[in-house]
Amino acid sequence: QVQLVESGGGLVQAGGSLRLSCTGSGRIFSSYTMGWFRQAPGKEREFVGGIRWSGGSMHYADFLKDRFTISRDGAKNTVYLQMNSLKPEDTAVYYCAARPTPCYTRSCYSSLHGYDYWGQGTQVTVSS
Repeated sequence: QVQLVESGGGLVQAGGSLRLSCTGSGRIFSSYTMGWFRQAPGKEREFVGGIRWSGGSMHYADFLKDRFTISRDGAKNTVYLQMNSLKPEDTAVYYCAARPTPCYTRSCYSSLHGYDYWGQGTQVTVSS
């Protein structure tokens, strides 16, 4: 069983930056894939990016255009989402998720249904 806790959300002006953290309470095995998703009011939850715990391979949603970066710290069981050049349309609740299988394709990373563990979410609000 893995429990995930996100932190780092808040209010920021357009063009600013935030770094979200996601810490797992249980051991994150090397076979895991970690994902970041977001959900804006009235919209479906969408894929932001993901990282394979072993090897650190990453995939990102196309709309990000290199503004966001995912990284991990194995010693801390923590995954980070560095968000730069934030836009008002980035306003959403951001969720961290974990799946106990390694991903090697974009469809694997981005499929919500493949993730077994979810955090409670952290609100990010970008003002114009």
